[in-house]
Amino acid sequence: MNKIGIIILAAGESKRMGSPKQLLQIEGKSLIHRTAEIALATDCYPVVMVIGANKPQIAPEIVDLPLTIIDNPMWHEGMSSSVKMGLAGVYMTYKEIEAVIILVCDQPYLSVSLLERMIEIYTTKKPRLIACKYGEQLGVPALFDRTLFEELLNLKGDKGAKPVLMNHLDEAHILQFEAGSIDLDTPDEYQAFLDGLR
Repeated sequence: MNKIGIIILAAGESKRMGSPKQLLQIEGKSLIHRTAEIALATDCYPVVMVIGANKPQIAPEIVDLPLTIIDNPMWHEGMSSSVKMGLAGVYMTYKEIEAVIILVCDQPYLSVSLLERMIEIYTTKKPRLIACKYGEQLGVPALFDRTLFEELLNLKGDKGAKPVLMNHLDEAHILQFEAGSIDLDTPDEYQAFLDGLR
């Protein structure tokens, strides 16, 4: 077991989708269940999932998985509140933690191999930060060394962990993940993704 935890952010209300995107079905599995299985297939520990909006529908979808599930009643304050709740959950579970990987559940091309590549880079090179690049964007999945935990705990608003990433860009190891640009925020994006699978 490595000393890297995973935080899955799944507390948003999916306003643009009009229904909980965490429950969108891809090849017979919901996005949230699929993302959790990918995280659990690594040897990271703990795997923490932060839920909030639509909790009554979402919680039953992951109840059978060996996750630490954290309810974020402050989800309406933005993604940063979920990052902080997730980080607290990771630390409470495993105080020797050295780094965390932050995931969202609406990147359908997330894979175990991508996460294992991040783990390998961190284990061998020990960068303070690993971020994924798609197009001109930098973002999640992203790994943060524990020396950045305090900054993560001071986040505010709905930008998630992006401000910490941008503050330490010169220290970041960048991984190409072009398919990371495909996320499912609207019914049209979901339909286009399904059409592409046929």
